Amino acid sequence: MNFQKINNITGWFTFAVALVVYWLTFEETASYWDCGEFIAVSYKLEVSHPPGAPLFMLLGRIFSFLAMGDGTKVAYWINFLSVLSSAFTILFLFWSIVLFGRKFMGIAKDADFTDGQIWTLMGAGTVGALAYTFSDSFWFSAAEAEVYAMSSLFTAAVVWGILKWDVIEDESKANRWIILLAYIMGLSIGVHLLNLLTLPALGLIFYFKKYKPTTWGVIATLLVSGFFVLFVNDIIVPGLPTLAGEFELFFVNTIGLPFGSGVIVFCVLFVIGIFLGIRFTQQRNMVIWNTLLLSFTFIIIGYLSYATIVIRSNFDPPINENAPKDVMSFVRYLKREQYGSRPLLYGPYFTAQLIDFKQGAAVYTKGKDKYEITDRKVEYVYEPSQQTILPRAWNPEHKDSYMRIMGLKEGEKPTFSQNLQYMFQHQIGTMYLRYFFWNFAGRESDEQGAGILGPWNWSEKVPDAIANNRGRNNFFAIPLVIGLIGMFFQFTRDTKNFSVVALIFVMLGV
Repeated sequence: MNFQKINNITGWFTFAVALVVYWLTFEETASYWDCGEFIAVSYKLEVSHPPGAPLFMLLGRIFSFLAMGDGTKVAYWINFLSVLSSAFTILFLFWSIVLFGRKFMGIAKDADFTDGQIWTLMGAGTVGALAYTFSDSFWFSAAEAEVYAMSSLFTAAVVWGILKWDVIEDESKANRWIILLAYIMGLSIGVHLLNLLTLPALGLIFYFKKYKPTTWGVIATLLVSGFFVLFVNDIIVPGLPTLAGEFELFFVNTIGLPFGSGVIVFCVLFVIGIFLGIRFTQQRNMVIWNTLLLSFTFIIIGYLSYATIVIRSNFDPPINENAPKDVMSFVRYLKREQYGSRPLLYGPYFTAQLIDFKQGAAVYTKGKDKYEITDRKVEYVYEPSQQTILPRAWNPEHKDSYMRIMGLKEGEKPTFSQNLQYMFQHQIGTMYLRYFFWNFAGRESDEQGAGILGPWNWSEKVPDAIANNRGRNNFFAIPLVIGLIGMFFQFTRDTKNFSVVALIFVMLGV
């Protein structure tokens, strides 16, 4: 039997199943949340809420052409973009499971497959891919115009790509795959930043192929991979436009040149620097540095979809949120400054009193012939005794919920243990594990606050409104049990790839 042929046919079979299921069940009009906004901004190439999704918008615009001028069909075809993206996600997921399965079974890269091995791999890939096809959250995102379906596609493509790279022995061909993955990562920035969280897992795959694993080697790999996540998230995405803004301020406000001159100078210097770096590493035969520079370049090329935001904003479309027409307003748009900040690692409890505030960085707005200071950012100072690490319960607007979950009385202040209680009970328990079990065990209904369904609930008596609810699904925890069995056997027989899958699961899930 020809393994490659059967692998391709079975993969496209799972794609077809997913495509048909999602096509028959997707939303044909606008849903009442961000989907309506994304449909509108895609149809007319407008500017959505920060930080934008320009690549999704551009592809949505292309799919809107399938309406053939019929405005009533625009939502249908832009929603269909999510259908197609989700079906391709299932395809790449199938192929990734097969590649993981080959390693699990210890099949050498150039070995011939027995019929039993082929059917085992095809069966595992099909079960895994179709279990995800019918999972609650993924099916939901596949049915409407939101960025998560396309983001899942980029994530699945990147994971499949690094697994393909892993089985390539020719170093030159392998480096091309690395550059391709960097380009996909750059493109994904124009949809959602979620893809960046795959980098630590990709780093482990790279490390396991190139080096003999050690504890410190794994730790170093995770630290380096974490650095790359921060590099793209903090240096490339907002950092480069921020630096361009500094050039702009100097050339316009200090030297007196026209608007845009600083950005042009920055871009020219940046391109020259990249070109010289690539040329230098080629001449000196510095393969690793050359690959890194090319990967960086292709991330930037993919990221350039964001130019659409500024270009379209200057045409004053009907939806032009934050109007990011120049580099200053564009940086604020990218940094989501309208939403304020959240204390992730250290900050106040929700009961903390504001005792002072400090004037922060200046806010520049485009004036008649230079950029003018129109405001200053504010830094709030809270009473020191009411600040903590990992402040989970911090927003005064949610005071009643915090107090109910923690069991606090009026005027009582939370302790650190109660803060952790809120994190584990509500944030991890209710807002994560409940959703997790919806996907792999069962869901009570689609009503607000619905609980999970397990095998023990099959004969449970509930009101007719719940029993007949179309969102009521009981999987009898079969997908969960299959997953736990697979997790156990992969851990015992292929620890390295177990750690890769576990890291993807934790980084993209929890």
